[in-house]
Amino acid sequence: MKDVFIMSAVRTPVGKHNGYLREYAAPTLLAIVLDEAVRRASIDPLLVEDVIAGCVYQIGEQGFNLARMAVLESGLSETVGGITVNRQCGSSLSAIQIAADMIAAGAMDTIIACGCEIMSKYGIASDLNCTLSNGRNAGHPITQSYIERYGVPNQIAAAQAIANRWQISKEECQDFAIASHEKALRATKEGFFRKEILPMQGLDKEGNSFVCDADETIRTGVTRASLDSLKVIPGTEWITAGLSSTVTDGASAVLLMSGERVKELGLTPLARVVASAVVGSDPKLMLTGPLTATPKVLSRAGLSMKEIDIFEVNEAFAPIPLAWAKELNADMSKLNVNGGAMALGHPVGNSGCRLSVTALHELHRRKAQYALVTLCTGGGQAPATIFESA
Repeated sequence: MKDVFIMSAVRTPVGKHNGYLREYAAPTLLAIVLDEAVRRASIDPLLVEDVIAGCVYQIGEQGFNLARMAVLESGLSETVGGITVNRQCGSSLSAIQIAADMIAAGAMDTIIACGCEIMSKYGIASDLNCTLSNGRNAGHPITQSYIERYGVPNQIAAAQAIANRWQISKEECQDFAIASHEKALRATKEGFFRKEILPMQGLDKEGNSFVCDADETIRTGVTRASLDSLKVIPGTEWITAGLSSTVTDGASAVLLMSGERVKELGLTPLARVVASAVVGSDPKLMLTGPLTATPKVLSRAGLSMKEIDIFEVNEAFAPIPLAWAKELNADMSKLNVNGGAMALGHPVGNSGCRLSVTALHELHRRKAQYALVTLCTGGGQAPATIFESA
């Protein structure tokens, strides 16, 4: 198997719901980061052989194979293929995994893995119960037999159930949410995200164009009192929007290359892909996948929790990374060190790649060695990947 390296990693700032990225067409937004990934890798665009994109809500502008449509809007050759994958919130991390495996197997040498989701246009569950061109309802993927076996899926109720099972209190979750915003705000002010973010043209509230170079989602002044003022989500005991990831827009991309091609071109990579894994998990709790994906990928890499310098565990809801940390006895000082999705947003199909981009740049900033990225997903799954700084 060939060594696989990350040559560049870039993302847009995260745009809040109906925020500055709201008017972008998905292929256009994704094409911008594809071109930037090539530019930052300092390679001929003709070397790129395929594009693999993560996207959850594959309808409208995000339908008809978003990866290929973005290729055709980018500076890449028309000969470059594209495939769009959906592993729910883990989609673009799975895109990275698929690209790495294809290169390791010798099928290709240079692939861009990426993610894109514009939730201002295509919000949560927008692909369910669609109307067909003939006027008929397209039906629902949650069948009666599924419901009889697992019940009606409810991620928010699952988050509450996880908090109860792992004995995680409301106050612990509130403190974790506050810390997420504080860490993200500090990272922004101190320029930690500067190398990973591509400044983007967007629109302000009045519709005027401006260039944004920072995530639009981070809030100041988040306290227990402000979180207590939010409405409890029905079906839970104390989960609120403040303990959940935010609905957002964004795109990101990493360019992967075989070790042989890196050596041939005399390039300096950002990182090496060490190991990947994926697990299925209890569909009722559905968000516990990172708890088993993490030891699985560590085993494949021959590493321990103590050897990992940075953990990026998606903050879909506050109880998820807290249960992960409690179950695996994780060092909290290594977890989501620059904030997570409660502060930085969760544009679902883009999040796996966004977390990876952030982890890769933070490894270099800290001169650290290993980062582990994992996300829970709807339906009960979790991908996990370990990167080593080059």
